[in-house]
Amino acid sequence: MNRKENTLHSFLMIGQSNMAGRGYIKDVKPIYDEQIKMLVNGKWQTMSEPINFDRPTSGIGLAASFAGAWRINNENFQIGLIPCADGGSSLDDWTVGGPLFDNAVCQAKLAQRTSLLSGFLWHQGENDSFGGRSSHYYDKLTSLIAAFRKELLAPDVPFIAGGLGDFLSSGRYGKYFTEYSSVNQALRQYADTTPNSYFVVASDLTANADGLHFDALSQRKLGVRYFEAFHLRKNVLGPVIDEDELINRIQDKPLTKTEKAALLEVSFARGDLSLEDFEEPLTTLNSMSS
Repeated sequence: MNRKENTLHSFLMIGQSNMAGRGYIKDVKPIYDEQIKMLVNGKWQTMSEPINFDRPTSGIGLAASFAGAWRINNENFQIGLIPCADGGSSLDDWTVGGPLFDNAVCQAKLAQRTSLLSGFLWHQGENDSFGGRSSHYYDKLTSLIAAFRKELLAPDVPFIAGGLGDFLSSGRYGKYFTEYSSVNQALRQYADTTPNSYFVVASDLTANADGLHFDALSQRKLGVRYFEAFHLRKNVLGPVIDEDELINRIQDKPLTKTEKAALLEVSFARGDLSLEDFEEPLTTLNSMSS
């Protein structure tokens, strides 16, 4: 599609559970912006979290704060998120021609009908951190991303990958992640040797009680780091300057009247508001816009 003022820029979310997101929703403020979309049934709708509902345990991921940071720098454009990550998946599960690969290609092609594919967001590797699998990670990732680029006609679209957390080896599942540092080395090597590819560090981030999944605040931080890598076209090897302030700015964005009304609708539909508590503020909003 042609670049124009109302172009929607889309980003493909691929990988396993830490891309899908397992941060506890109650631990962070929500991000709501009617200009941030997510692909549902091949159509765009306003983003809400969890974005990537691959499991009943889905929660906060990195994509929402990535999108929020993107919007601060692209006020006149919309961003769309294409959720295709699958918890527990290894690189072998992502093999070219397999169901995860084919589904991601299908979803991305649907998105390309109405958007400009602008980036690949990848977080995966926990299931390739044991049994010698890490030694094959670089080669398998290289083949996989090359195939995505070919199928989606996206040879120069930026690819952003995040590192695995240092907490993995000490969590309750630590015995399964003895090679996580080797996976991080492979991810960094891929970024350093492949054009338009960038690595984001996660060594200082923290986990849920399971010692496996990034907690919600760490996911928010990871998202702004992914955007920094995308925006500056370089590896991000530490926290972004004023990281916490940026996250607060994203989460505390003033809501438009349309956004306030939409959130009232959601709360009422979920049974969180009585009819009276729903209609009174909605009437006030409508009178303000008349």
